[in-house]
Amino acid sequence: MIKENIDFLKREIAEVCKTVERQPEEIHLIAVTKTVAPEYINEAIQWGVTDIGENKVQEIMDKHEGVAPVNWHMIGHLQTNKVKYIIDKVKMIHSLDRMNLAVEIHKRAVKLQRNIDVLIQVNISGEETKFGISAEDVFDFLEELQKLSAIRVKGLMTIAPFEENSENTRIHFRNLRILSKEIENRNLPNIEMKYLSMGMSNDYKIAIEEGANMIRVGTAIFGRRNY
Repeated sequence: MIKENIDFLKREIAEVCKTVERQPEEIHLIAVTKTVAPEYINEAIQWGVTDIGENKVQEIMDKHEGVAPVNWHMIGHLQTNKVKYIIDKVKMIHSLDRMNLAVEIHKRAVKLQRNIDVLIQVNISGEETKFGISAEDVFDFLEELQKLSAIRVKGLMTIAPFEENSENTRIHFRNLRILSKEIENRNLPNIEMKYLSMGMSNDYKIAIEEGANMIRVGTAIFGRRNY
């Protein structure tokens, strides 16, 4: 069903883009491959997936050699002592949310003589159970990040609260977009608001309506999994 799911997802993305006068090509689909075996990831790649997202460092390490060439994204909480295992494997880290992690990413990237693209994870809903920096602390955080030359901030990421009625997530996506615009208007050196990574299988349509150009979708492609 992976091909059918991807085709359906692309049609849905096109439909929602049409309603808000956006182009489907603007939307970067990150296929979330948590617990998905390499053979199924490779099938998704065969049918057009170019970017995959993993929540855990160990899964990136375990699967990396068995998966066809693809862009890897670290989308889960990242411990500082595990940065060294993925810094040479990922295209982007979506979950930068604290300074000691930034320093470690910078240090490891410098050793590899590369720059690393990151998104700032913002706890836009203020949930105590969610990782991410608060919206109020983002500007101070960005000022500190400007000192780390190997880190390229490319935008913001958030995880909205799960809601039975996905319409209830709209306010969080809207607030992240507003925050992104506020940051963009400050023209901070080395800080770019190119991407808004928000929206998952249950709420990606609303996220797109509110400005997402990266969506992280797993269940809608690979089906429900037991974690």
